[in-house]
Amino acid sequence: MAARINYSVQNTLCLLNPLNYPVNAKTTHFKTGLNFSKNLIFPRKLKRPTFCTCAVSNNDRQSSEAAETFVLTTPLYYVNAPPHMGSAYTTIAADAIARFQRLLGKKVIFVTGTDEHGEKIAAAAAAAGSTPSQHCDVISQAYKTLWKDLEISHDKFIRTTDPKHEGIVKEFYSRVLDKGDIYRADYEGLYCVNCEEYKDEKELLDNNCCPMHLKPCIERKEDNYFFALSKYQKQLEENLRQNPNFVQPPFRTNEVQSWIKSGLKDFSISRASVDWGIPVPNDNKQTIYVWFDALLGYISALSVEKEQPDLQTAVSSGWPASLHLIGKDILRFHAVYWPAMLMSAGLDLPKKVFGHGFLTKDGMKMGKSLGNTLEPNELVHNFGSDAVRYFFLREVEFGSDGDYSEERFINIVNAHLANTIGNLLNRTLGLLKKNCQSTLVVDSAVAAEGNALKDAVEKLVEKARIHYENLSLSSACEAVLEIGNAGNAYMDENAPWTRFKQGGAASEAAAKDLVVILEAMRIVAIALSPVAPSFCWRIYEQLGYSKDHFNSVTWSGTKWGGLKGGQVMAQPKPVFARIENKTELEEEAATRKPVKSKQKKPQAQVAAEAAESLISRN
Repeated sequence: MAARINYSVQNTLCLLNPLNYPVNAKTTHFKTGLNFSKNLIFPRKLKRPTFCTCAVSNNDRQSSEAAETFVLTTPLYYVNAPPHMGSAYTTIAADAIARFQRLLGKKVIFVTGTDEHGEKIAAAAAAAGSTPSQHCDVISQAYKTLWKDLEISHDKFIRTTDPKHEGIVKEFYSRVLDKGDIYRADYEGLYCVNCEEYKDEKELLDNNCCPMHLKPCIERKEDNYFFALSKYQKQLEENLRQNPNFVQPPFRTNEVQSWIKSGLKDFSISRASVDWGIPVPNDNKQTIYVWFDALLGYISALSVEKEQPDLQTAVSSGWPASLHLIGKDILRFHAVYWPAMLMSAGLDLPKKVFGHGFLTKDGMKMGKSLGNTLEPNELVHNFGSDAVRYFFLREVEFGSDGDYSEERFINIVNAHLANTIGNLLNRTLGLLKKNCQSTLVVDSAVAAEGNALKDAVEKLVEKARIHYENLSLSSACEAVLEIGNAGNAYMDENAPWTRFKQGGAASEAAAKDLVVILEAMRIVAIALSPVAPSFCWRIYEQLGYSKDHFNSVTWSGTKWGGLKGGQVMAQPKPVFARIENKTELEEEAATRKPVKSKQKKPQAQVAAEAAESLISRN
């Protein structure tokens, strides 16, 4: 009886994938209890995997015309210094959100860029012996190169020195002026050069030090133009009442409410002492305040490719933004100043402002003076983009502060990517190769009938989707990882390697078990792709799919039943190499002679080092 069952599975494989079998194969009778791989009439030479290149159904995604638009922005990063891990963290998170929204079929416009005007920029350029323009070119390029190394999929990169941006800023300024919300006055107060803003004495530390930069603020008196922020106090309060989710996470809303209720003061929107900036319309002796300038980059970015952009054209190209993603240190500018400016200009407010926390290293705030800075270029160079992206999105609860330690970084990445997911995929494919000629014996939908793993995966996928939509990126990663844990538990419980040896019905069940586990891995590859895109592509490739198929997949692809009988998997190979920690490497190095190696640095590291050189020169 066992021989007949083995042979029936063999016939099924032959029918599902006939090109892998000789046409003139004769009927063969088998003895019971023989191993699947030795007794089925597979050819000795392994065939190449049959890549599935099926296009995603039109029913699975909206057309680009009908698709909902989702506009997502990072801050425009200040180019007084090369990119650091804080700016990289914001951008990695934004990229994961953008990729998820694309999986939902939305038309995503992901905006990032650089803020290139202001007193700090001019000072940094002068210290380096270069012009502000040269300085901005170098640092802006360092950002672009790092984003490429981190696989950031932005759609727009705006530089505030772009002439098209300047035109929109001037038009916006004129519109607010015509509204009667800009006036001229003298101002005297304590000014933080690093924050580029005047400070109230009550918010300063001893010796008038800025609580953010821990440097003394300077007395400054200027004849400036002011924006009538106080005029919009009631409207800002009303906006928070009507839109309780406008500022996220919820505890950030409390901070914003406190600022507004304490009484808003008009703020200076021009500088007489700063030459490196956009001139105030009709007054070339003053330049527009860097924040009043930079915030408009979110709008000007939407039309940077148009020949003659204007404010209305830019606004009609995607505004309002669905989400501003920022660090908590610039929350006041985005949740108070910016909405009031938009109200004055008669434009819609962004739908949501999310302020995330800071990163620390080994429990301490990072700083060059402490010698504990975390360089994103070095992390990518040493560990790869997937590891960097996964660790920070999985281990830092989005919205709160998070800590980095190299030991924890290596342990988490090895445990989750190399072991839980990578090793499960590798050993499943290994068993499939050994016992089923790397070919699926049945559709995954059929293999999982009445299967508890299928039910668990479906619940976890839905859980991940909800977490992604709520910007709970760490929890989304956890839900996907649980699929891997469930797959490992299923593998250990059913022990297919033992059942293959038993032959008969046990062998047939074992072959189905492998299909079930690989289907779970296919779903993991889609659900985790916003976080670790290259890692997930390698999983998808191992399952016999083409790159075009991977790039066209949508979230609906997480529905169970994608793998079909007869599909040939690729030859098993690790999808994520385990990272060796320093202790292990040192012990290994002690037992052998050192070997000189010429390792090419990634582009981002070269660009950042060039930027550092420019800043530190002279």
